[in-house]
Amino acid sequence: MRASERAYQALRQDILNWDLPPGSVLAEVELSERLGVSRTPVREAVAKLVADGLAEAQRGRGTVVSDVSLDDLDDMFVLRRVLETEAARLAATSNHTEQFVPLAQQFRAISCDSQVLEDPGTYYQLIATMDELIDSAAGNSYISGALSNLRVHLTRVRRMAKDNPQRLAASAVEHARIAEAIANKDPLVASAATIMHLQASLDHILTHAETPKGHHD
Repeated sequence: MRASERAYQALRQDILNWDLPPGSVLAEVELSERLGVSRTPVREAVAKLVADGLAEAQRGRGTVVSDVSLDDLDDMFVLRRVLETEAARLAATSNHTEQFVPLAQQFRAISCDSQVLEDPGTYYQLIATMDELIDSAAGNSYISGALSNLRVHLTRVRRMAKDNPQRLAASAVEHARIAEAIANKDPLVASAATIMHLQASLDHILTHAETPKGHHD
């Protein structure tokens, strides 16, 4: 992996985890020392973050991590609803539905596993796997490309709503229903289950959103 890509991945993850909160200055010298690379790869990485919408130029400060606003959340979820319901529908009509059977079983198991829900790393990995499987089964590069960009920003927003074991358990069941509908080749139920999950997710974020502990606006 090129030095610029390593720097990009490291900075991107720091931004998504709020280790670099909104407003953080992305200074080339400081970042090159911290990441152990020269300034040129850092400059390329920061340019890519700007293209992603994760950073922006700010007069008098240089390039900073872009802001996260709940004001944009409704618009983001309108787009997410359009893209994800269509992706689920396409996946349910594809020839790759059998791979969603074990996925649904895993989500059902996680929904009853208090240990996983208290430390949800495994849960989020399973969601990432499901996203990849749906994108692949849907077979539409334009939808998957748009979702890939949107998910980056949704991850930042989701971090503003503290993980709640009860909500995670409910979300796991919602994902299981989507996977089951796709496995059963039922595009209408897959789309409806996706809409129900997205509404529940939006309601949770709006109700529980706050600046992650240790970070400030």
